[in-house]
Amino acid sequence: MPITGETVPPHRQPEENSRHGRLMVRPGRLVAASARTGLVPFDGQAGEPIALAYVPQPVGDHPYRLVLLLHGAGGSPRAALELMLPVADEQRLLLVAPQSTAATWDLITSGFGPDVRRIDRVLQEILAGYPVAGMLIGGFSDGASYALSIGLINGDVFDAVLAFSPGFAAPLVTHGRPRVYVSHGTGDAVLPVDPCSRRLVPRLRMLGYDVAYDEFDGGHEVPESIVRRSVRWLGSRA
Repeated sequence: MPITGETVPPHRQPEENSRHGRLMVRPGRLVAASARTGLVPFDGQAGEPIALAYVPQPVGDHPYRLVLLLHGAGGSPRAALELMLPVADEQRLLLVAPQSTAATWDLITSGFGPDVRRIDRVLQEILAGYPVAGMLIGGFSDGASYALSIGLINGDVFDAVLAFSPGFAAPLVTHGRPRVYVSHGTGDAVLPVDPCSRRLVPRLRMLGYDVAYDEFDGGHEVPESIVRRSVRWLGSRA
């Protein structure tokens, strides 16, 4: 069979945008803290709720560490915040929880796009109003799968990923090398540990990611003890 050479130049690298899960937001210079603390809602252009944040009281001019938290399927921003509210004040964590545009995150339904753009908008507003030094992303169930996917795609934006009971990770592209913490209940009947985290964690390690993995006796849940272990892990190399 004759070999025919290409007649046109090679394809260029496609532009990476929201359809690839790529965020545009980047941490900038530190700003003065807004007076809005505690639970802070964010609304869309039509007045619909699109996110909920929890902002601890400021301590001098010290910046916060931002945690983007993603709810599970059919969940809510408040449910996502509840994951880490018990440790937010003591650890000075500014928690931000967006609402998915559908019942769950875009990647799981139709592909990256609307939720990526919403997350970008909310993070830009937060970074314009509060001093932030360091950002990480986390979530539970579908939110954990989405956090892993978005976190690996945007590892130059997030320095760590917290995945509580994930099902999978599906990054279209990757940037950076964020640290990863994964937990899973051995009795999980919704996302069983064998086909999920026990396959996912070795794969991530093989790809060169620094992964800490905790299994616990329990089901599809996030015990407070696991949250505190994840926070200790975060602090071990902060």
